[in-house]
Amino acid sequence: MHSFLIKRKTINIMYAIVEIAGQQFKVAKDQKVFVHRLQQEEGSKVTFDKVLLLDDGKVTIGAPAIKGAAVTAKILSHLKGDKVIVFKKKRRKGYRVKNGHRQSFTQIQIESVVATGAKTSTKAAPKAKEAPKKEAPKAEVEKTATKKKEANKVEKVVAKKTATKKTTPKADDLKKVEGIGPKIAEHFNNAGIFTFEELANTEVSKLQEILTAAGPRYKMHNPGSWPKQAKMAADGKWDELKEWQDAHDKGLE
Repeated sequence: MHSFLIKRKTINIMYAIVEIAGQQFKVAKDQKVFVHRLQQEEGSKVTFDKVLLLDDGKVTIGAPAIKGAAVTAKILSHLKGDKVIVFKKKRRKGYRVKNGHRQSFTQIQIESVVATGAKTSTKAAPKAKEAPKKEAPKAEVEKTATKKKEANKVEKVVAKKTATKKTTPKADDLKKVEGIGPKIAEHFNNAGIFTFEELANTEVSKLQEILTAAGPRYKMHNPGSWPKQAKMAADGKWDELKEWQDAHDKGLE
């Protein structure tokens, strides 16, 4: 007996994984595939260039698609799938809704799988023509200008208030000086005297002028010792100030 060695010849079939209408399919030449409905007419040819993987004996993986690779197919027919019943019900509500749905499909036949040399089907969208600019009516222009002026005024007022807050020093309690009450302290603040140090550096004649301008009710006060008391308060000598105030009646020398 003679033994015969039969060699089996392996045939490599090129296949690709391609994206068609938002879905991924593994396709090969002459294969028929059902995909989501395509816009082209029956009998026309379509090219899909989003090839994610290609196997022609050597596997090539795209990132995400393989440049130059493409799958060409022919549209055989447009059809609808089997009816699917959608039924909704809510317990104890008396709510029941029954609907039917048939998905639209397109049957295509793969004609070729190209590894390189395919042209990209994506085309740059044409630039939209810019619409001519319409001139705004005169009334609208004047209204806009008025709004801008008002906004500028508000900004200036806010900036002025902010600057005033920043420049105004932190006021001391001038009422700690014997002989100064809330109203006199307010008059001194209005005259620009806010701190013990400022009061200590102000001449007695100036203090008397402020009191005289405030009216007869304040003119009768004697501010002779106020700068001295303010100096002790500014230096933090509170015990010394208290002893002095206890020794002098109503802050008089």
